[in-house]
Amino acid sequence: MGKGKKTARDTVLMFCVGATKSGTSWLHEALVDHPACHLRTVKELHYFDALEKGKFEPHIREITLWRDKLAARVADAKGAKKADLSRRIKDRDDWLQVLNGGGENPGAYMDYLTHGQGAAHVIGDVTPAYGLLPVARLRAMAELTDDVRFIYLMRDPVARLWSHVRMIATRRSETGILDPNKARNILMRTIAGDEREIEIRGDYAGALTRLHDAVPEGKLLTIFYEDLFGGDGMTRICDFLDLAAISGVQTRRVHEGATLDMPERLRDKAQEWLAPQYDHVAHRLGRLPEAWQANRVKV
Repeated sequence: MGKGKKTARDTVLMFCVGATKSGTSWLHEALVDHPACHLRTVKELHYFDALEKGKFEPHIREITLWRDKLAARVADAKGAKKADLSRRIKDRDDWLQVLNGGGENPGAYMDYLTHGQGAAHVIGDVTPAYGLLPVARLRAMAELTDDVRFIYLMRDPVARLWSHVRMIATRRSETGILDPNKARNILMRTIAGDEREIEIRGDYAGALTRLHDAVPEGKLLTIFYEDLFGGDGMTRICDFLDLAAISGVQTRRVHEGATLDMPERLRDKAQEWLAPQYDHVAHRLGRLPEAWQANRVKV
């Protein structure tokens, strides 16, 4: 270890493992601003799902694309903006070195997370896709350092589904603008079982079961998205990570995307389809937020 670098025993390694469209970007931004946290500017590292699939190439391409986009903006930037862009480029260059190394290298992964840590108490990786990993991989992650803690965020299943559908519809649009017809079609395809990626991202029952099987007692915190924006969610996260409370944290939703109301007939179908998710979470956690209760149906 270099001079002044904290040891693994002094540091909390935090994994935020999902769910998609449930406040993970908001949490990343909030923790980045906390003086006792050190998170690199690449939010989703996708290291462990790349290892599980044996494929680093898609992540290398994505990081390279964003790195080049940032580099193109440096020449016209000044002052603090230029410094921020330079830091974000450096983070991506460093991460590309890890990915280009290929194969499993926990030392390189940890060196990336801890580089520049200073006196910060918490380092972390916010990658929702980790919530899809099998128990064996999650157990290996839980044993990576002396103190590994997992956070899993959950949003009302119907609201999460519709937010995810809108995001995918926007990405698939040739204009980059949300097409209501495309969103409705994607939603119907998801309910019919033809959009597996969207479906599994909202499988709270599966993710919670795997996490409880893999993560030691006391090292997993589940938080409702709704409690982040109108309850004690952030306070509980800070307590869980042994952080001082954050005062004045912003409540703006991050990456919420274009607004579009879900058609009522499709909402009814989505509520029925997602009923097992509501039931599982209610049974496991003992309560559901008010927003969840409004969309929960008995089948």
